[in-house]
Amino acid sequence: MFRSLAGRTVIVTGGSRGIGRGLVKRFAEVGANVLVVSRHLEQAETLASVLGSNVSAFAADVTNPESCHAFASTALKRYGHIDILCANAGIFPVAKLDVMTSEDFDLVLSTNLKGMFLSISAVLPAMKQQQWGRIIVTSSITGPITGYPGWSHYGASKAGQLGFIRTAAIELAPWNITINAVMPGNIHTEGLDSLGADYLAKMAASIPMKRLGSVEDVANAALFFASEEAAYITGQTLVVDGGQVLPESLMALEEMKEMF
Repeated sequence: MFRSLAGRTVIVTGGSRGIGRGLVKRFAEVGANVLVVSRHLEQAETLASVLGSNVSAFAADVTNPESCHAFASTALKRYGHIDILCANAGIFPVAKLDVMTSEDFDLVLSTNLKGMFLSISAVLPAMKQQQWGRIIVTSSITGPITGYPGWSHYGASKAGQLGFIRTAAIELAPWNITINAVMPGNIHTEGLDSLGADYLAKMAASIPMKRLGSVEDVANAALFFASEEAAYITGQTLVVDGGQVLPESLMALEEMKEMF
């Protein structure tokens, strides 16, 4: 299915760790050229160094328009074209409403929502010129479907991304550019291990498939949206959560225990 991605140029923002790291690795595995964009240049360069000559790194801050235009310009200089953008950069600090400041709120919205917009704006001229493009946004189940204490600003940013892509899909369709979003549930990234085995077990217990997702699970969904096979899909979302949002209560999962 993913043979059509060989030779394509992919930009992954927030690509040095977590889900972004998984996106970079999977696109590299199918033969794409990948620009790893991150605020942490050393981490991005380390990742690029182990994945081969078709992967390179660039330091950028997605909240800054000039920085976004710089990564787009760099991708064009290094690879000659921009085909796919994975707008993945995001932050998720915890702050409940009684202590959240306007600065806390602005930082999350500026990074997750405005940063997505600025990243897309930076690559559009190249995509429009070649009359082809794929944009994949990393959203979340938190905000559009579920909520979690301390993440109201994060949830607002992720729900906002979905509102954005539906109108953007209409505007970009004449240039054969699609835009879609993946919505991960609980994904096992390197940052979760520090929370301990008990915490991870509790997270897994709330998921019908009884495991946390992997970054590869999310990356495979992104690869589909980027492929020729998904050419007629735009403005859509794909939940990648092992069924996490399906039980109407924990009692539904308890019922399953009695069957096995």
